[in-house]
Amino acid sequence: QIAFHETPLSDAVEAEIREKAAKLEEFFDRIISCRVVVESAHKHHHQGRLYGIKIHLVVPGEEIVVDRGHHDKHAHEDIYVAIRDAFDAVRRLLEDYARRMRGQVKTHASAWSHGHVARIFPEEGYGFIASPDGLEIYFHQNSVLHHGFGDLHVGAPVLYVSEEGEKGPQASSVRLADPQPTEELGE
Repeated sequence: QIAFHETPLSDAVEAEIREKAAKLEEFFDRIISCRVVVESAHKHHHQGRLYGIKIHLVVPGEEIVVDRGHHDKHAHEDIYVAIRDAFDAVRRLLEDYARRMRGQVKTHASAWSHGHVARIFPEEGYGFIASPDGLEIYFHQNSVLHHGFGDLHVGAPVLYVSEEGEKGPQASSVRLADPQPTEELGE
């Protein structure tokens, strides 16, 4: 499903989106639904029209959402760059999901680490966890269990499972922790 908001309908843009969605289906054939919304902000004095792309995938047992707003990157004055970036982000999340489904990413109790939220960017949907050894671990709102991203704030104690990502350590699962680090974990 493709929707255009405050953006003129374009057959070329729609074809580009359908091609990118088809590539996702080639990678992972159990996608239940895919909805893409193309939005644009009005022209500003110092920049052209910026495009925002929202992608909502439904896969068995989970929803994967990417919201690449039009407010953060001047590169997104080019609608094709905005589409590429959004689909790259959703593919990374889909790859993480597929690994979890195949059992390649295990989240046993012993894999959980303690940390606290060092920085959080609610508008952009991500943040960083400070580990006990001083590392900062990236996390995305989709990796926060039980839709708890909105409950996080700087300093909040969290439990997380980290893995090596393309740009360094990242948390594949995050959950709010009790203030005492003696909690028993289970699935």
